Amino acid sequence: MNIDFPTGIAKISCGDQSVEIKIFEVSNDLKKSQVYDCHTIDLLDDFDDPDGVVLGHIVSEKGLEVDRAKIDIISKMKPPNSVKQIRSFLGHAGYYRKFIQDFSKISKPLTMLLSKDVPFNFDEKCFESFSEIKRLLTEAPILQAPDWSLPFEIMCDASNYAVGAVLGQTKESKPIVISYASKTISDAQLNYTTTEKELLAVVFSLERFRSYILGAKIIIYTDHAALKYLLNKKDAKPRLLRWILLLQEFDLEIKDKKVSRMLLLTIFLD
Repeated sequence: MNIDFPTGIAKISCGDQSVEIKIFEVSNDLKKSQVYDCHTIDLLDDFDDPDGVVLGHIVSEKGLEVDRAKIDIISKMKPPNSVKQIRSFLGHAGYYRKFIQDFSKISKPLTMLLSKDVPFNFDEKCFESFSEIKRLLTEAPILQAPDWSLPFEIMCDASNYAVGAVLGQTKESKPIVISYASKTISDAQLNYTTTEKELLAVVFSLERFRSYILGAKIIIYTDHAALKYLLNKKDAKPRLLRWILLLQEFDLEIKDKKVSRMLLLTIFLD
Protein backbone atom coordinates (compact mmCIF):
# COMPACT_ATOMS: atom_id res chain seq x y z
CA MET A 1 0.00 0.00 0.00
CA ASN A 2 1.31 3.45 -0.95
CA ILE A 3 0.20 6.58 0.93
CA ASP A 4 0.46 9.93 -0.83
CA PHE A 5 0.89 12.40 2.02
CA PRO A 6 0.11 15.61 0.08
CA THR A 7 -3.38 14.31 -0.74
CA GLY A 8 -4.02 11.76 2.00
CA ILE A 9 -4.88 9.10 -0.59
CA ALA A 10 -3.73 5.50 -0.22
CA LYS A 11 -3.20 3.27 -3.25
CA ILE A 12 -3.79 -0.36 -2.32
CA SER A 13 -2.87 -3.29 -4.54
CA CYS A 14 -5.19 -6.31 -4.60
CA GLY A 15 -3.71 -8.93 -6.90
CA ASP A 16 -3.46 -7.33 -10.34
CA GLN A 17 -5.93 -4.60 -9.36
CA SER A 18 -5.42 -1.40 -7.38
CA VAL A 19 -7.84 0.78 -5.43
CA GLU A 20 -7.37 4.36 -4.25
CA ILE A 21 -9.05 5.55 -1.04
CA LYS A 22 -8.85 8.79 0.92
CA ILE A 23 -7.77 7.93 4.47
CA PHE A 24 -7.03 11.32 6.05
CA GLU A 25 -7.23 15.06 5.52
CA VAL A 26 -3.98 17.00 5.19
CA SER A 27 -3.78 20.47 6.73
CA ASN A 28 -2.07 23.34 4.93
CA ASP A 29 0.63 23.37 7.62
CA LEU A 30 1.44 19.72 7.01
CA LYS A 31 1.54 20.27 3.25
CA LYS A 32 4.20 22.94 3.80
CA SER A 33 6.18 20.79 6.23
CA GLN A 34 9.60 19.44 5.30
CA VAL A 35 9.34 16.46 7.67
CA TYR A 36 8.78 13.97 4.84
CA ASP A 37 11.54 13.63 2.26
CA CYS A 38 9.35 11.70 -0.16
CA HIS A 39 5.73 11.83 -1.23
CA THR A 40 4.88 8.17 -0.63
CA ILE A 41 5.74 5.42 1.80
CA ASP A 42 5.42 1.75 0.84
CA LEU A 43 3.61 -0.10 3.63
CA LEU A 44 2.72 -3.30 1.80
CA ASP A 45 3.62 -4.26 -1.75
CA ASP A 46 0.60 -6.48 -2.18
CA PHE A 47 -2.14 -8.42 -0.41
CA ASP A 48 -1.97 -12.19 -0.66
CA ASP A 49 -5.76 -12.35 -0.36
CA PRO A 50 -8.08 -10.78 -2.95
CA ASP A 51 -9.78 -8.83 -0.14
CA GLY A 52 -8.10 -6.84 2.62
CA VAL A 53 -9.26 -4.98 5.75
CA VAL A 54 -7.69 -1.52 5.89
CA LEU A 55 -8.63 1.00 8.60
CA GLY A 56 -12.04 -0.56 9.14
CA HIS A 57 -12.82 -0.88 5.41
CA ILE A 58 -12.93 -3.88 3.09
CA VAL A 59 -10.81 -3.22 0.01
CA SER A 60 -11.32 -5.56 -2.93
CA GLU A 61 -11.59 -5.63 -6.71
CA LYS A 62 -15.24 -4.58 -6.30
CA GLY A 63 -14.33 -1.34 -4.53
CA LEU A 64 -14.47 0.00 -0.97
CA GLU A 65 -16.92 -1.51 1.54
CA VAL A 66 -17.68 -1.13 5.22
CA ASP A 67 -16.29 -3.74 7.60
CA ARG A 68 -19.39 -5.85 8.25
CA ALA A 69 -18.03 -7.06 11.59
CA LYS A 70 -17.96 -3.48 12.88
CA ILE A 71 -21.34 -2.68 11.35
CA ASP A 72 -22.84 -5.68 13.15
CA ILE A 73 -21.65 -4.22 16.45
CA ILE A 74 -23.19 -0.83 15.63
CA SER A 75 -26.46 -2.40 14.49
CA LYS A 76 -26.81 -4.18 17.85
CA MET A 77 -26.45 -0.99 19.88
CA LYS A 78 -29.44 -0.17 22.05
CA PRO A 79 -31.03 3.30 21.97
CA PRO A 80 -28.78 5.74 23.88
CA ASN A 81 -29.93 6.93 27.30
CA SER A 82 -27.26 9.60 27.86
CA VAL A 83 -25.29 12.25 26.00
CA LYS A 84 -22.17 10.12 26.37
CA GLN A 85 -23.87 7.21 24.59
CA ILE A 86 -25.15 9.54 21.85
CA ARG A 87 -21.62 10.78 21.29
CA SER A 88 -20.29 7.21 21.21
CA PHE A 89 -22.88 6.08 18.66
CA LEU A 90 -22.30 9.08 16.40
CA GLY A 91 -18.56 8.54 16.66
CA HIS A 92 -18.82 4.93 15.51
CA ALA A 93 -21.44 5.59 12.83
CA GLY A 94 -19.79 8.81 11.66
CA TYR A 95 -16.63 6.91 10.78
CA TYR A 96 -18.60 5.46 7.85
CA ARG A 97 -20.47 8.64 6.94
CA LYS A 98 -18.95 8.66 3.44
CA PHE A 99 -21.19 5.64 2.74
CA ILE A 100 -24.41 7.41 3.82
CA GLN A 101 -26.12 10.04 1.74
CA ASP A 102 -27.20 13.08 3.82
CA PHE A 103 -25.69 11.71 7.03
CA SER A 104 -25.71 15.14 8.71
CA LYS A 105 -29.35 15.72 7.84
CA ILE A 106 -30.43 12.30 9.11
CA SER A 107 -28.41 12.56 12.33
CA LYS A 108 -29.57 16.10 13.15
CA PRO A 109 -32.03 15.07 15.91
CA LEU A 110 -29.20 13.20 17.65
CA THR A 111 -26.57 15.91 17.27
CA MET A 112 -28.96 18.47 18.75
CA LEU A 113 -28.83 16.53 22.02
CA LEU A 114 -25.09 17.24 22.19
CA SER A 115 -25.66 20.99 22.46
CA LYS A 116 -25.18 22.73 25.78
CA ASP A 117 -28.25 23.61 27.84
CA VAL A 118 -30.39 21.16 25.84
CA PRO A 119 -32.25 18.69 28.09
CA PHE A 120 -31.76 15.05 27.17
CA ASN A 121 -34.98 13.83 25.59
CA PHE A 122 -34.61 10.83 23.32
CA ASP A 123 -37.94 11.31 21.56
CA GLU A 124 -39.50 9.64 18.53
CA LYS A 125 -37.49 11.74 16.05
CA CYS A 126 -34.27 10.70 17.77
CA PHE A 127 -35.29 7.05 17.68
CA GLU A 128 -36.13 7.31 13.97
CA SER A 129 -32.75 8.93 13.30
CA PHE A 130 -30.96 6.27 15.34
CA SER A 131 -32.77 3.43 13.55
CA GLU A 132 -32.32 4.94 10.09
CA ILE A 133 -28.57 5.35 10.51
CA LYS A 134 -28.24 1.72 11.59
CA ARG A 135 -30.37 0.59 8.63
CA LEU A 136 -28.34 2.59 6.12
CA LEU A 137 -25.08 1.23 7.52
CA THR A 138 -26.27 -2.35 7.09
CA GLU A 139 -27.23 -1.51 3.48
CA ALA A 140 -24.16 0.61 2.75
CA PRO A 141 -23.17 0.59 -0.94
CA ILE A 142 -19.80 -0.32 -2.39
CA LEU A 143 -17.89 2.85 -3.21
CA GLN A 144 -15.85 2.83 -6.40
CA ALA A 145 -12.32 4.05 -7.04
CA PRO A 146 -12.11 7.11 -9.30
CA ASP A 147 -11.06 6.87 -12.92
CA TRP A 148 -8.67 9.81 -13.32
CA SER A 149 -9.20 9.88 -17.10
CA LEU A 150 -12.91 10.70 -16.71
CA PRO A 151 -14.64 13.89 -15.56
CA PHE A 152 -16.07 13.94 -12.04
CA GLU A 153 -19.76 14.52 -11.34
CA ILE A 154 -20.95 16.16 -8.14
CA MET A 155 -24.60 16.33 -7.12
CA CYS A 156 -25.24 19.02 -4.50
CA ASP A 157 -28.27 19.70 -2.36
CA ALA A 158 -29.18 22.05 0.49
CA SER A 159 -31.95 21.88 3.07
CA ASN A 160 -32.88 24.31 5.83
CA TYR A 161 -30.21 22.95 8.19
CA ALA A 162 -27.77 20.80 6.18
CA VAL A 163 -25.87 20.57 2.91
CA GLY A 164 -24.86 17.38 1.15
CA ALA A 165 -23.06 16.14 -1.94
CA VAL A 166 -22.41 12.98 -3.93
CA LEU A 167 -19.13 12.52 -5.80
CA GLY A 168 -19.31 10.15 -8.73
CA GLN A 169 -18.52 9.47 -12.36
CA THR A 170 -20.23 8.00 -15.39
CA LYS A 171 -18.30 4.91 -16.42
CA GLU A 172 -19.27 2.85 -19.46
CA SER A 173 -22.64 4.65 -19.51
CA LYS A 174 -23.27 3.66 -15.89
CA PRO A 175 -23.17 6.04 -12.88
CA ILE A 176 -20.88 5.10 -9.99
CA VAL A 177 -20.56 6.63 -6.51
CA ILE A 178 -17.12 7.47 -5.12
CA SER A 179 -18.14 9.17 -1.86
CA TYR A 180 -20.93 10.93 0.01
CA ALA A 181 -20.40 14.04 2.15
CA SER A 182 -22.62 16.27 4.28
CA LYS A 183 -22.54 18.77 7.12
CA THR A 184 -25.00 20.74 9.23
CA ILE A 185 -25.49 24.46 8.63
CA SER A 186 -24.31 26.90 11.30
CA ASP A 187 -26.63 29.36 13.03
CA ALA A 188 -25.38 32.21 10.85
CA GLN A 189 -25.87 30.18 7.68
CA LEU A 190 -29.48 29.45 8.62
CA ASN A 191 -30.26 33.03 7.55
CA TYR A 192 -28.89 32.53 4.04
CA THR A 193 -31.26 32.79 1.09
CA THR A 194 -32.12 29.66 -0.88
CA THR A 195 -29.64 30.63 -3.58
CA GLU A 196 -26.90 31.23 -1.01
CA LYS A 197 -27.53 27.83 0.59
CA GLU A 198 -27.30 26.15 -2.80
CA LEU A 199 -24.00 27.91 -3.46
CA LEU A 200 -22.83 26.94 0.04
CA ALA A 201 -23.51 23.30 -0.88
CA VAL A 202 -21.41 23.67 -4.03
CA VAL A 203 -18.54 25.33 -2.15
CA PHE A 204 -18.68 22.66 0.57
CA SER A 205 -18.54 19.84 -1.98
CA LEU A 206 -15.58 21.35 -3.82
CA GLU A 207 -13.65 21.82 -0.58
CA ARG A 208 -14.50 18.34 0.71
CA PHE A 209 -13.58 16.58 -2.55
CA ARG A 210 -10.69 18.89 -3.48
CA SER A 211 -8.06 16.12 -3.36
CA TYR A 212 -10.02 14.18 -5.98
CA ILE A 213 -11.13 16.92 -8.33
CA LEU A 214 -8.52 19.68 -8.39
CA GLY A 215 -7.21 19.90 -11.94
CA ALA A 216 -9.94 17.64 -13.34
CA LYS A 217 -13.07 18.39 -15.35
CA ILE A 218 -16.04 18.68 -12.97
CA ILE A 219 -19.76 18.66 -13.72
CA ILE A 220 -21.86 20.13 -10.90
CA TYR A 221 -25.54 19.20 -10.65
CA THR A 222 -27.67 21.36 -8.36
CA ASP A 223 -31.35 21.98 -7.68
CA HIS A 224 -31.32 25.74 -8.01
CA ALA A 225 -31.27 26.78 -11.68
CA ALA A 226 -30.41 30.38 -10.77
CA LEU A 227 -27.06 29.27 -9.37
CA LYS A 228 -25.37 29.09 -12.77
CA TYR A 229 -26.40 32.68 -13.48
CA LEU A 230 -25.11 33.81 -10.09
CA LEU A 231 -21.53 33.10 -11.17
CA ASN A 232 -21.82 35.91 -13.73
CA LYS A 233 -23.47 38.35 -11.32
CA LYS A 234 -21.29 41.46 -10.87
CA ASP A 235 -23.15 43.09 -7.96
CA ALA A 236 -23.07 40.05 -5.64
CA LYS A 237 -22.50 40.30 -1.88
CA PRO A 238 -18.87 40.16 -0.63
CA ARG A 239 -19.45 36.66 0.76
CA LEU A 240 -20.72 35.42 -2.60
CA LEU A 241 -17.81 37.09 -4.38
CA ARG A 242 -15.36 35.17 -2.16
CA TRP A 243 -17.15 31.94 -3.01
CA ILE A 244 -17.14 32.73 -6.71
CA LEU A 245 -13.38 33.32 -6.55
CA LEU A 246 -13.02 29.90 -4.94
CA LEU A 247 -15.09 28.28 -7.70
CA GLN A 248 -12.76 29.76 -10.29
CA GLU A 249 -10.00 27.45 -9.03
CA PHE A 250 -11.84 24.55 -10.63
CA ASP A 251 -12.78 23.53 -14.17
CA LEU A 252 -16.55 23.62 -13.61
CA GLU A 253 -19.66 23.05 -15.66
CA ILE A 254 -22.99 23.59 -13.88
CA LYS A 255 -26.08 21.65 -14.92
CA ASP A 256 -29.60 21.17 -13.61
CA LYS A 257 -29.81 18.07 -11.41
CA LYS A 258 -32.93 16.94 -13.26
CA VAL A 259 -30.84 15.91 -16.25
CA SER A 260 -28.30 13.99 -14.19
CA ARG A 261 -27.99 10.28 -14.73
CA MET A 262 -26.57 10.10 -11.22
CA LEU A 263 -30.02 11.02 -9.93
CA LEU A 264 -31.30 7.54 -10.68
CA LEU A 265 -28.52 6.03 -8.60
CA THR A 266 -29.00 8.33 -5.62
CA ILE A 267 -32.73 7.61 -5.60
CA PHE A 268 -32.00 3.89 -5.73
CA LEU A 269 -29.57 4.14 -2.81
CA ASP A 270 -31.72 6.50 -0.74
